[in-house]
Amino acid sequence: MSISTKDIIVEKVKTSKIDQIDFDNLAFGSVFTDHMLVCTYKNGAWETPKITPYQPITLDPSSKIFHYGQSIFEGMKAYKDKNNDVFLFRPLENHKRFNISAERMCIPQIPEDYFMEGLIALLNLEKDFIPTQDGSSLYIRPFMFASGNGFHASPADEYKFIIAFAPSGAYFSGKVKVLIEEKYSRSANGGVGYAKAGGNYAGQFYPTQLAVAKGYNQVIWTDDTNHEFIEEAGAMNIFVRINDTLLTGPTSDRILDGITRKSILEIAKDLGIKTEVRKISVKEVVDAAKDGSLKEMFGAGTAAVISPIAGFGFRDTDYDLPEVENSYGLLLKKTITDIQYNKSEDKYGWRVKVKA
Repeated sequence: MSISTKDIIVEKVKTSKIDQIDFDNLAFGSVFTDHMLVCTYKNGAWETPKITPYQPITLDPSSKIFHYGQSIFEGMKAYKDKNNDVFLFRPLENHKRFNISAERMCIPQIPEDYFMEGLIALLNLEKDFIPTQDGSSLYIRPFMFASGNGFHASPADEYKFIIAFAPSGAYFSGKVKVLIEEKYSRSANGGVGYAKAGGNYAGQFYPTQLAVAKGYNQVIWTDDTNHEFIEEAGAMNIFVRINDTLLTGPTSDRILDGITRKSILEIAKDLGIKTEVRKISVKEVVDAAKDGSLKEMFGAGTAAVISPIAGFGFRDTDYDLPEVENSYGLLLKKTITDIQYNKSEDKYGWRVKVKA
């Protein structure tokens, strides 16, 4: 069964909480809009999506999400331009990746029309919540989890797909200092590192807190075999600039196929920036820091777009990165955000205007 926005059942709140939100002082992902979209998978089929007031979810204690961790999510944003038109950035890539994650976690895939029509219907209802302050946006969180019951270790027979919104300010402010990790691993060959599964992130928290206790903001993850190659920066893809070449690791079972990552690679090529997608050894980065050829490092992801790295620690030694003129990171971030906020031409066709 296919659906359109007019098929979606809508239950509106009696009183909006929009007047309670300070849009000039928004933290990231901590306040929420009036409504959410909910769709249930039951008896082998998706039911009609519903928009309801934002509210707690009631689950049976035996719901399999609590016991076997079948849970996935995506991260997206909606933007307003100076004419109050609303835009998304490459949303079909999010839908595609959502279903890749679902397949890996043995969760039923969500049809494109349920995902997109549900998202558009919710955006049209909540468009007044989209902030217009510089660097702000409406963060979009589609997620799905096992709501079916039972203690037996098997996939659930029922699932919930939900989309919720959070008007948000900038994810990071300033540069971060990171620690190259040599003991703990984020993911392994044949595992679920390429999926946006909730457990991937839960497993990062402990080693990250150990790094924070040492004075760092985040962890740079290395391969699970010999910890020889850098792979991701916290929950983001990582880029390294050595001299005038921008490097990033190839996607794999362990590395998320980031939408910001692939956008950066395409824009960099058009800007004449030399790029290489290959394994990057820890030794190469450390040697480049020592001889001065390491110019920039930054994380890339939906929430932060680009997060500059000011320095890194490795084996009890700290390495500071220089302040460079003509920063690739700053140029690429401006190019992407100008497309997202409809401030520049979008020759790639990435910006999607939300129909009213």
